[in-house]
Amino acid sequence: MQAPTHDGTGGREPRWAVPPEGGWTADDLDTLPNLPPHTELIDGSLVFACPQTLFHSRAISFFGEYVRAAEPSALETISRFTIDIDRHNRPEPDVIVLPRSVIRSMDQTRAPADSVILLIEVTADETLTRDRETKPVKYARARIPHYWRVENHDGRAVVYVFELEPATGAYTSTGIFHDRMKVSVPFPVDLDLTAITPRRRAADPQ
Repeated sequence: MQAPTHDGTGGREPRWAVPPEGGWTADDLDTLPNLPPHTELIDGSLVFACPQTLFHSRAISFFGEYVRAAEPSALETISRFTIDIDRHNRPEPDVIVLPRSVIRSMDQTRAPADSVILLIEVTADETLTRDRETKPVKYARARIPHYWRVENHDGRAVVYVFELEPATGAYTSTGIFHDRMKVSVPFPVDLDLTAITPRRRAADPQ
């Protein structure tokens, strides 16, 4: 997808910027005008965020809060922050954990992918293929050791946990978690996944 620009006439219809030969670069995300919030760069193409579902919003808040509470003091948990994989790939994972030393300024807009220890993506209908297929290949290539994918299965959160296999450089599944998620790496975490989408009480409006 390409970046919208305006023709200066006050019209509400955007024109579309023509990408340069070879596609956009990671640096372009900081300089292109009028980009929608949470725009990602995948293989030199701009990918725009769709309206966020309630599940997506609650899951990001949940993992941001509880992973942050469990992290060692030398680490930092950040939600919806872009990472540099290479010149043509700068995705924005939903949650990342990385060393505090990587954060140099409150004006910082991205972090190097090879510094990320844990990365979490919350899927949506329009991102399912990217989160299951496209992004894991790129995250593995960047040597990010831990990748969690969160999916909404009939209103309940399911977490698929992957760890980088050093010999192959690819992710291998280390668990699928439904109501409760308990892992020891990259640091101990014990989560009640039912808190993301609590059941309605009988008296709640439908």
